[in-house]
Amino acid sequence: MSSNLGATLGDTLGAASGAAPVTTVIALVIAVAVGALGWTLVEYVLHRFVFHAATAAGPGAKEHRKHHVKVDYFAPWWQKALAAVAATLILLPLLSSIAGFTLGVACTLGFIAMYLLYELLHRRAHTHPPRHRYGRWRRKHHFAHHFADPRLAQGVTTPLWDTVFGTRLSVDRVRVPRRLAMHWLVDQNGDIHAEYAQDYKLVGSAKGDASVEPRAA
Repeated sequence: MSSNLGATLGDTLGAASGAAPVTTVIALVIAVAVGALGWTLVEYVLHRFVFHAATAAGPGAKEHRKHHVKVDYFAPWWQKALAAVAATLILLPLLSSIAGFTLGVACTLGFIAMYLLYELLHRRAHTHPPRHRYGRWRRKHHFAHHFADPRLAQGVTTPLWDTVFGTRLSVDRVRVPRRLAMHWLVDQNGDIHAEYAQDYKLVGSAKGDASVEPRAA
């Protein structure tokens, strides 16, 4: 069934490559969107089954556990750059063989662009306060994953796949260990800014909290 679907997609998009300009532009936009959506699924799968694997010995799992123990720790930029290059080298020939070179490039660009956006949004969730409704949701969703139940809320950029696979996590207020509180969440006295008090609650002491260890997915 998957091979038939791939063939159908390839025929449809491949035909569009040689179609009228407007149709071609629409096909390119769709290809970029499919690539971006594809990243959100990969993001979910990696986060749930690789980064939160039962053992920390696997690729990425050790770095991710460091991030949970110290929430302002991020893997080195060169690792992320290598990941983007590797994904491009794998996806571009694969997608080009399915949909043709032009649409393969567009789909790959959508995937890589969404990956880079994910990296940016994830870092900013930890380092910068929300500026809009989506940013506020994204931070609460992500920190519920960090501090309530690391087995749930695996998506960072979208709740789509958590909804599909039954791993959504809803909490009234995220209980944040005081020693792990994000800098943007608290004032100079270490208290939560009033505008975030309905979403977060500090627990423990600045020095006495044990770090939150992620459980296996």
